[in-house]
Amino acid sequence: MNSRRKPAEVLAESRRQDSRAKRQRVLATVDQMLAQGDPVTFAAVARTARVSNWLVYADGVREHIEKARGQQASRPAQERLTRATTSSSSIRTDLELARAEIQALRQERDQLKGVVQRSLGQQLEQVASKDLVTRIDELTRHKHELTARLNQVQGENSELQRRLRESEDDVAAVRSNLRRMIRSGVQAEVS
Repeated sequence: MNSRRKPAEVLAESRRQDSRAKRQRVLATVDQMLAQGDPVTFAAVARTARVSNWLVYADGVREHIEKARGQQASRPAQERLTRATTSSSSIRTDLELARAEIQALRQERDQLKGVVQRSLGQQLEQVASKDLVTRIDELTRHKHELTARLNQVQGENSELQRRLRESEDDVAAVRSNLRRMIRSGVQAEVS
């Protein structure tokens, strides 16, 4: 076997290694741009990774860039804008507005809570105690029926589990007998 490689093989291997290194650099650049929140475009990736525009459109690389672009597109536009343009005074203003809105919502919630409580109180007063006793009796009877059904199903389940264990034991015995029969049949043929 010839251990020396031809110059063309050496050159081809060198090109393959260079291509793999560039592709890995492009993928790492895309991940870094995603992590930093930089907009991922084909041109920006090629420029940042210092590779040709052709490479970023190549199979295996293009899909990774398109996936990253999709992830960025799914982020709210407000999140992308606030990262770049938010100042401390605007944050304070937003905080004060949010606090005022929270306070207004709490007041509205308390008012609605009071309305609901009054409405429920009126409904309870309208329901006669006789209706409540009848409903309680119905629910108690239904509970007893469900409990009896549960006990019956649990008993059936126990019986089925017992029968399953018996069947498994029978299958194991049949297998054991079959093995013995096969062994004795093989030994009889050998003799």
